Amino acid sequence: MPPAPSAASGELLLLYAFLAIVALIVLIARFKLNPFIALIVVSLAMGVAAGMPLPTIVTSFQNGVGGVLGFIAVVVALGTMLGKLLAESGGAERIAQTLIGLFGEKRVHWAIMFVAFIVGMPVFFQVGFVLLVPLVFAIAKRTGTSLILVGVPLVAGLSIVHGLVPPHPAAMLAVGAYKADVGLTIIYSVIVGLPAAALAGPIYGQWIAPRIKLPEHNPLADQLVGEPRADLPGFGVSVFTILLPVFLMVGSSLADLTLAAGTPARNTLNFIGNPVISLLVALLVAFWTFGVRRGFDRDQLLKFTTDCLAPTATILLVIGAGGGFNRVLLDSGVGKAIADMALQLQVPLLVLAFVVASVIRIATGSATVALTTAAGIVAPIAAAVPGTVRPELLVLATGAGSIILSHVNDSGFWLIKEYFNMSVEQTLKTWTALETILAVSAFGFTLLLAAVVGTGAAP
Repeated sequence: MPPAPSAASGELLLLYAFLAIVALIVLIARFKLNPFIALIVVSLAMGVAAGMPLPTIVTSFQNGVGGVLGFIAVVVALGTMLGKLLAESGGAERIAQTLIGLFGEKRVHWAIMFVAFIVGMPVFFQVGFVLLVPLVFAIAKRTGTSLILVGVPLVAGLSIVHGLVPPHPAAMLAVGAYKADVGLTIIYSVIVGLPAAALAGPIYGQWIAPRIKLPEHNPLADQLVGEPRADLPGFGVSVFTILLPVFLMVGSSLADLTLAAGTPARNTLNFIGNPVISLLVALLVAFWTFGVRRGFDRDQLLKFTTDCLAPTATILLVIGAGGGFNRVLLDSGVGKAIADMALQLQVPLLVLAFVVASVIRIATGSATVALTTAAGIVAPIAAAVPGTVRPELLVLATGAGSIILSHVNDSGFWLIKEYFNMSVEQTLKTWTALETILAVSAFGFTLLLAAVVGTGAAP
């Protein structure tokens, strides 16, 4: 690793880092370059500009990619398989129908937000959206409700979980970077995420829906609204299966707080509460609850768990490249330069985490890149001043910044636009606005939570 930069070289490194982010904007938004390729190019250019030895640049990038994917790839694969079984078995549909029955048609948009929040926990935003959007189309058609009124809470619930709640890969990477407790992070993220999703979803959706007039004909809706399933799994078993990894991870955290270190009970709970093991356990349970009990044979289950992995290739590549870019920034001295500046300016760590993630998110259009890169930059600062801020709150502040102001350089922007058959202007008024409301409100609730639980190190 290169030696620590001087004050002058530190300023230049910050300038190079700024130019690198601008270059990402130009390459992704203007030249439509694949984000994976853009991140590689910018990472190598950043290393050269910073004066790193050429072989070291490549090694640094490779170490960053490997360090991220060595863990995240397993989480992605297991979570995607679990989500696929949830969809094929009708478990998601059962959860939705039950909650809609409890809430009633007039409050269906609130039900959809909770459905998205629950279903979104083990799956990626894109996967959860594709799984649940047919249900949104069906509800809108059956009840005569505006598609915007039902759709905005759906994407708000999925997005906030994607940005804040482990075991989502980027959030898990931030947990590791900050050395946060997984169980406490989940508890805090639910406390912060639910009210944020309510503001950006049902509340904002009810306000914006009358102001957005969609075309009467939606080709995708015509294809995805089918006949309802006649045989669905029970609500209880569906919720239990999908939330099992969360229960196991929370149990591990409770064991750390209540059991003596090194005891067999604590070691066992820590083992099964590991994100990889807990997801594996939930997937094995799902083979029975969503598979065998629903009449699927071994060949069908094999096909489900194999076919669903193909769409994750691009996601994993972007996550890996983001980790490589992050490693180059750190090894070049940018992380230390930002840390020195932050310590000199005495910027509160929670504010710094939110702002850094927001800047990268707006620049690159990727919540994953923003969260992973910002966590890598801010984590060394937090390590330099231990006990100042709870690491779980840093995860939430970084995650909140990573979902702000999604616009035309974000693939999610175009996904929402095409499925809901909106114009670019309408998508900015709905999707971009709700993402910004989510980010700002989640950060505000994180600050309130910090005032309640304290900012010192967790016991």
